[in-house]
Amino acid sequence: MHRTHDQYQDIRDAIRGLVAQLPDDYFRRIDEEKGYPEDFVNALTQAGWLAALVPQEYGGSGLGLAEASVIMEEINRCGGNAGACHGQMYNMNTLLRHGSKAQKDRYMPAIASGEMRLQSMAVTEPTTGTDTTRLKTTAVRRGDHYIVNGQKVWISRVQHSELMILLARTTPIDQVARKSDGMSIFLVDVKQAMARGMTVRPISNMVNHETNELFFDNLEIPVENLIGEEGKGFKYILDGLNAERTLIAAECIGDAHWFIEKVVKYTSERIVFDRPIGKNQGVQFPIARAWVNLQAADLMRFKAASLFDAGQPCGAEANMSKLLAADVSWEAANACIQFHGGFGFATEYDVERKFRETRLYQVAPISTNMILSYVAEHVLGLPRSF
Repeated sequence: MHRTHDQYQDIRDAIRGLVAQLPDDYFRRIDEEKGYPEDFVNALTQAGWLAALVPQEYGGSGLGLAEASVIMEEINRCGGNAGACHGQMYNMNTLLRHGSKAQKDRYMPAIASGEMRLQSMAVTEPTTGTDTTRLKTTAVRRGDHYIVNGQKVWISRVQHSELMILLARTTPIDQVARKSDGMSIFLVDVKQAMARGMTVRPISNMVNHETNELFFDNLEIPVENLIGEEGKGFKYILDGLNAERTLIAAECIGDAHWFIEKVVKYTSERIVFDRPIGKNQGVQFPIARAWVNLQAADLMRFKAASLFDAGQPCGAEANMSKLLAADVSWEAANACIQFHGGFGFATEYDVERKFRETRLYQVAPISTNMILSYVAEHVLGLPRSF
């Protein structure tokens, strides 16, 4: 399918060039082995792409969210899965926006270079899920340390990170004016934590996504690892979510492009009853509908990114871009696997792998239903539903 030139073409060409250097079956083999694409992530890191949002003063590129989103999009559009490394792109925002000068001077250059990977953010818990304010992991200050106890779940890329952002309750919920108060953010040295009270238990799942349960048993975290003010951690976390939503939307857009390009090529060449199956309107229409919806999702992604880069409120746009993009990637995935027939289930076509990967975004990092609740309450002014 023809790809039109746009203002981000240099970025697109560079990412495609990196992927082209890998064996044709690279991502398929990684999936089959339940491995981690270390070679690809290292190449992205060395080329500076994962430091796109890090300011130049710390050794990053100082690019905007729009450019960063194109990087994520193109990884998925080329058949990869940016979920293996996208945390490195946006998790540092919490440190960058709310960390002290000393913290930023110490960690940001190493994050920019890839010497230290900050790919993990530990928020979700088994019994609270999306109801973050009721999390049960506690951090109690004792002298020059906080003592952490509790449990987290679905914490991704811990095994491929040197640093992790941790949200824990520092003031009991019954002692705060608002339930969103009393939580704090900490920067955790993963290797030290694993030796001193943090247990990591991998979770096997339907996609090759490295994610884990974490258990904290009197883990000591130095006071200097507190980011920002004690008790304001929930607000700090929310600050960075708009970037995450927009980048995930871009990954879904990349997936949708991959599926549509794949199915257009296949249905144009697949002959059944002496004609290409792509001649049939029953085949054409679902693919065309996905393409139309993809254009709308793409526009909303760039609207969200432009507002973010201008320092303007963009919560609604970021959430809506994620919803639209996740829906169209799943729509395109279904059309692609359907019109490949049995071959869609064969690993050599890669359709089933990408089909599994893109299904995740109906659920995470925020479910589509939660986005609809957000729009209903915060955009349309309907009564809060929960």
